Amino acid sequence: MAKVDLAQVGKNLLKRVETGESVELQSLWQDQPVVLFFLRRFGCQVCRWMASEISKLEPDLRASGVALAGVGPEEFGLTEFKEGGFFKGSLYVDETKKTYKDLGFKRYTAISVVPAALGKKVRDIAAKAKADGIQGNFSGDLLQSGGMLIVAKGGEKVLLHFIQDSPGDHLPLEDISKALGISATVKAGQRPVCNDDVCTR
Repeated sequence: MAKVDLAQVGKNLLKRVETGESVELQSLWQDQPVVLFFLRRFGCQVCRWMASEISKLEPDLRASGVALAGVGPEEFGLTEFKEGGFFKGSLYVDETKKTYKDLGFKRYTAISVVPAALGKKVRDIAAKAKADGIQGNFSGDLLQSGGMLIVAKGGEKVLLHFIQDSPGDHLPLEDISKALGISATVKAGQRPVCNDDVCTR
């Protein structure tokens, strides 16, 4: 995995959903450590479930002075995502997808996305999302992958850089807590057992 150049990637601009203003990525870690969750799409059912899982850490993160931010590659599905209350942190959009590219979050091809989207990890999480009442849609860029970046206060160092290999890849909550050196009081949701009748989102 390539080393993340925080000075370079930190200059990338994101649009803050709440205000519409453009902000530099580095402003998110300037005054506190930050957990940056990069979603594949705001409309993605699996991404919504992952966002709700990560959000379970928000009270512990806040108590430890750590910011939680979600970044999407476009605005498709954003309104539904906000209305669904899937994520408890601040939201941003990387309209140019430059940060996604700089962090090595791959793009699928039209051919490679099909087996990736139908893989067991995705089916398992889609089943859990469905069981939790989380729906999704297929609007927007279906080819972008995501991941996570955790940065120490002031951009001192990268604490964790996670790149999705498949659309269903996600970090256990304890890995996020461990990277930050904090203890969490939440339990991760149980990953479901999937069968061929469910899980194709």
